[in-house]
Amino acid sequence: MMTSLPGGAVEAFWAEFVAATGTDASYTAWAFGADDDSDQQTQLGRLVLEGSKRATTGRLADYENEALPQPGDYSIILDGARMPLCIIETTRIEVRRLDDVDDDFAWAEGEGDRSLAWWREAHLGFFERAGTPIDGDTPLLLEWFDVVWPPARPSAWS
Repeated sequence: MMTSLPGGAVEAFWAEFVAATGTDASYTAWAFGADDDSDQQTQLGRLVLEGSKRATTGRLADYENEALPQPGDYSIILDGARMPLCIIETTRIEVRRLDDVDDDFAWAEGEGDRSLAWWREAHLGFFERAGTPIDGDTPLLLEWFDVVWPPARPSAWS
């Protein structure tokens, strides 16, 4: 799936990646965080660029009408202004109940103080605010990824 933006920013970003790497595959373009919180989207995108965020969480039920991400999938990560920041490649997918998420995953998600307690509270609140509350038995989709483009952190994020 491709997201069309004014000026073709997403398409141009992907074309630069393809030209530099020879990798040409399908991709999605999206931002981390709440759809109505552009500041959060930019902050989370920066965590990806800085290297602390290497995982994300979704409710398994939210994928009923779309394919689950798979290892090898590519995504262009957008900031809150819907401009491309980087390209990630999914490396691993697991389904776990909320109560089965561990310290290692919370650390990989890279948000807050990176503790499991912080992660759990933040995700309970996030899904509650989204109108899709979760509990300890809720199946979650855990996704790990690597940044594959740009090859080095842009100096603007230093």
